[in-house]
Amino acid sequence: MTPDGTPNRYAIPFWPEGERPRERLIAEGAPRLTTAELLAIILRTGSPGRSAVDLARRLLQDQEGLGGLETAEPAALAAATGMGPAKIAQIKAALELGRRLLAEVERGAHPRITGSQDVLALCAPRLRGLQRERCDLLFLNGGNDVVGLETLSEGSLTESPVNVRDIVERANRRHAAAVILVHNHPSGHSQPSAGDRALTEELVQAGDLLRLPLLDHVIIGRRDHYSFADHGLIAEYRRRPRRSS
Repeated sequence: MTPDGTPNRYAIPFWPEGERPRERLIAEGAPRLTTAELLAIILRTGSPGRSAVDLARRLLQDQEGLGGLETAEPAALAAATGMGPAKIAQIKAALELGRRLLAEVERGAHPRITGSQDVLALCAPRLRGLQRERCDLLFLNGGNDVVGLETLSEGSLTESPVNVRDIVERANRRHAAAVILVHNHPSGHSQPSAGDRALTEELVQAGDLLRLPLLDHVIIGRRDHYSFADHGLIAEYRRRPRRSS
């Protein structure tokens, strides 16, 4: 409701049912939602003239992503119109739960990766909404259980440098049998660039040579993701003759 008691026509309940974040989460799964839409579900309501999704987008923009929301003081969040103690507490609680989930992974609560949807569920909360491109690395044992998750590199809006030697050294410390590369596109589009394709081919061939296979490279966009394995490119790169050094 608006301050004068009239309905807020911007509110999510007035949206078509197929566009409402809560209904979409139930129907399509949480990984299909943007960071702003997930945050809007936590906020539940917006402010006069602004939906919960609008409020969530503004918060993510002002705080430069989920990392900024996690470290922001309550007073800084309260400066946004529509943000009261309840909403601030809800955000902080949700982010703390996410942090504890990642801590469980590091301590050895080993989720199993059976496909790109599992990668998306684990990594999308870390990467969606970031303003800079970041590469994460999943370390897997012989049964495809995750034995570690690390940030490999962080770059500009358009690139995040990846070093093959660094990957191998990290994997050896984890006693990993295989790895999966995951990175975000701050532009929101998940389609791989020419550089993404060249890097993936290099990592596939180097990994096979060093007996550290790259099982997939997943790019996380705003609403979708791209899996090199799902598109048959990991297998294709594996069949190609190795490039001479």
